[in-house]
Amino acid sequence: MHFAADSFHLDRSRNATIQVFEHLRELIVSLAIKPGTVLARPQLCEFYKLSASPVREALLRLEEEHLVDIYPQHQTRVRRIDLAQARQAHFLRLSVELEMVQVLAQDADPVLARTLAGLVERQRASLDSGDLSTFTQFDMEFHRCLYHAAAVPDLWSMMRSRSGNLDRLRRLHLPLNGKAQSILDEHAAIARAIAQGDAPAAQQMVRRHLSGTLSAIDALRTRYPVLLLPLDYGAPVMA
Repeated sequence: MHFAADSFHLDRSRNATIQVFEHLRELIVSLAIKPGTVLARPQLCEFYKLSASPVREALLRLEEEHLVDIYPQHQTRVRRIDLAQARQAHFLRLSVELEMVQVLAQDADPVLARTLAGLVERQRASLDSGDLSTFTQFDMEFHRCLYHAAAVPDLWSMMRSRSGNLDRLRRLHLPLNGKAQSILDEHAAIARAIAQGDAPAAQQMVRRHLSGTLSAIDALRTRYPVLLLPLDYGAPVMA
């Protein structure tokens, strides 16, 4: 477990536990910390220059999001990507965003249309430059903008807390087989349908957009067998 020395700066005006949680979560979700990595508490305390208490509380929050496994009196290990959790997050997110784009398309807002178009162009520039990290940031901002425009920002926060495993799965999928270009094209189509007040088209594209990664589970499992937890195929995967 090695962190860049300048990758974290403690803000003394904010809660330390939250900052450690946010930093570790981003490293785990971005796959900078790989599944299976042991998170040694003494090393974490040394890196963050904090006592054991805020580090322990941050790890407990990560466990609640199914991103780490804590073995009492033994070790904490980054959880392999939990496909069952990813599937549940997908189900929840799809349900919310289908309703959300219908509401937004029924009351097309030109300001929202310009904002979404601008985010798509920034994503396009990131993809053209090969910067998938920034591309992913604009991906998240595109969806966050939809939640805020629909006046349900608390649902965005709730969704983020449940989507860690789905986000990790999407990070694995992103560099493969033109996935990033597909995301860009789908964002453009969603933005266009909302601007045109075409709710059915917006919903159709949201369904396609959110289902692509789960439909590629078998390919991802073959490519990254040690990173994914087994999935109970007794329950269907939405494709």
